[in-house]
Amino acid sequence: MNGRITDIETMGSADGPGIRLVVFMAGCKLRCLYCHNPETWTFEGSREISAEEILAKFKKYLTYYGETGGVTFSGGEPLLQSEFLLEAVKLLKSEGVHVAIDTAGVADGYAEVLDLVDLVILDIKAVEADEYKFITGRDIDEFNRFLADCVAKNKKLWLRQVIVPGINDDEAHIIKLKEFASKIPNVERVELLPYHSMGKMKYEKMGIEYRLGDTPNMDKEKCKELENLLK
Repeated sequence: MNGRITDIETMGSADGPGIRLVVFMAGCKLRCLYCHNPETWTFEGSREISAEEILAKFKKYLTYYGETGGVTFSGGEPLLQSEFLLEAVKLLKSEGVHVAIDTAGVADGYAEVLDLVDLVILDIKAVEADEYKFITGRDIDEFNRFLADCVAKNKKLWLRQVIVPGINDDEAHIIKLKEFASKIPNVERVELLPYHSMGKMKYEKMGIEYRLGDTPNMDKEKCKELENLLK
C-alpha cells in the first residue's frame, strides 16, 4: 500500500521531540482561514510513497535524529489516510522509531493508529463551537470526539493554536484556552504559533481566495507574552 504526500522535511525541529523526519500527507477536510499549506487539501499534485521508503529515508539521516528524534506525520490531515498510516507506523515502531502525528483530529478509522503512536500534536483551531466553525468551516463534533479518544487512551498530547491578529490574539481567548487545556489530564505542552502570511502566494498561484486579505503577521513578542499568560 502507498500513501499520498506533498513533501518530506528531513530536518524538522518544531514537530515533536528532537530532530525529525516530517512527512506531509495529502488530504484535509478543513479549510482553515490561516492554512498555509492549501496544496495539501486534496490529492491533486501529490505523489505516492511507501512505508518502506519512509523508513529508508529515516535511516539515511539516523545520525542526526539520534535517540531523541523520530518521524512526524503532518499534513494536511494524516489520519485521512489511516490504512496507509497504520502500515507505516507499524513498520517504524518495529524498528524502534518514535512516531508522532500532527493532526486536527477530523477523521475516521484512526483507533489502531492512535494506539501505536508515541505522541499526538493536536491543532486547536478554537475551543468554542461557533468560532471553530468560523475558522475551519466545519462543526467541532469530530474534534471533540478525537480529543475524548486521546484522553481515554491516555496519549501524550501537545496542544497547538495559531494566534491570528484580530481573531484570537487577546487575553480573553488565551484564558479560555488555558481553562480548556487545564481540564485535559494528559497534556504535556501547550504552544502558541504566530500567524504568518507566507502561504498567501500559494493561494494566488492556485487561484484560491485568501480570506485573511491584508491581515498582518502576528507580532512574535506579543505571542510570547500571551504564551507566558497561558503558562
